[in-house]
Amino acid sequence: MYTRLLIPLDGSKTAEAVLPYGRTLAGTLKIPVELLGVVDIAALATHVSHGSTRHFEPIIAESVRSSEEYLKRIAKTFPGHGVKCTVEKGKAEEVIIETAGSDTTLTAMATHGRSGINRLLLGSVAEKVLRGSPHPLLLIRASEEAKSEGEAVLKSVIVPLDGSELAENVLPAVVELVKTLKLEVLLLRAYQIPINTYAGMEDYYPVNYEEITGAFRDEAQSYLENKVGELKRKGIEKVSFAIPEGSGAHEIIALAQRTPDNLIAMCTHGRSGVKRWVLGSVTEKVVRLSGDPVLIVRGA
Repeated sequence: MYTRLLIPLDGSKTAEAVLPYGRTLAGTLKIPVELLGVVDIAALATHVSHGSTRHFEPIIAESVRSSEEYLKRIAKTFPGHGVKCTVEKGKAEEVIIETAGSDTTLTAMATHGRSGINRLLLGSVAEKVLRGSPHPLLLIRASEEAKSEGEAVLKSVIVPLDGSELAENVLPAVVELVKTLKLEVLLLRAYQIPINTYAGMEDYYPVNYEEITGAFRDEAQSYLENKVGELKRKGIEKVSFAIPEGSGAHEIIALAQRTPDNLIAMCTHGRSGVKRWVLGSVTEKVVRLSGDPVLIVRGA
C-alpha cells in the first residue's frame, strides 16, 4: 500500500485542483504528504539576457525562496498531517519521477483544464511523467470550476476489466483503497462486436448476431462473477458489475458520468503502457472525457 503522497505544484490554479483529493487521501490513508516544487534552471536561463549572467544566481535563489514560501502556505491547508515541503532544481518531470522513487509513493497531479489532454499531449510535465515513471499516478483533470479548498468526496471506484491478467494488476491497489476509503466497487467489462465480423472471410456465411452477443455476455458475466467473489473474499462488501455493449472508453465514461464522486482505476501496459496511453488508448480518452480522477497503475 502507499506510504507517501507526492504532490507536485507549480503555483498555478490548475495544479492546485489536486489538493482536495490530496487532503482526502492523506487524511484517510494516514500517510505523509510531500509537496514538491521544481525550479527549472534551463527555463529561467532563457529569460536572462546576454551579459546578465552575474544576476542569474540571485534569480535562482529568489525562485527557490518564492517556491518554498508558496509550498509552506499550501502545507497549512493540510491540518493534522505531516507535510514536507521540498524544492529541487532541474527538469520538472525528471525531479518528480526521481522524488517518487518507488511503487509505495502515489504521485497525484492535475492536467490542464478546458484543453486538458490536448495540452497534456503537447509536451507538458504530466505527459513526460507518464512516459517515464514506473510508479502509480493519480491524474486529476482540472476544470474551470475546480476548487483547491476542502476535501474531495469519493464514494465509488470504477474498475474496467477486459479479462486479461494485465488489467487485473490494478486490483491489489483497488482492494487497499476500497477498504480504507470505504468505497463501493463497480466492475465494468464492455464488449463490441462489429456487425460484419465475418465479412470478407473465405466461406463467409451469415451469422446470428444475437447468438454471438449472448455468448460474449455469458462469458463476461461468468468472469465478472468470479471477480466479485474474489473481492468479497478479501473483505470488500459492496461490489457490482456492468456489461455494456459499446467501446471500452465510451462505456467507462458513460458510467462515470452517471455515477458522481467516482475514482477510476486502470492499468496500463508494462514497458509500452504509457506510450500507448499517449497515442490514444482507452486510458487517454477516459482521462480526457470522464471528468473523474484516474488512478493509473503500470502493469508488469
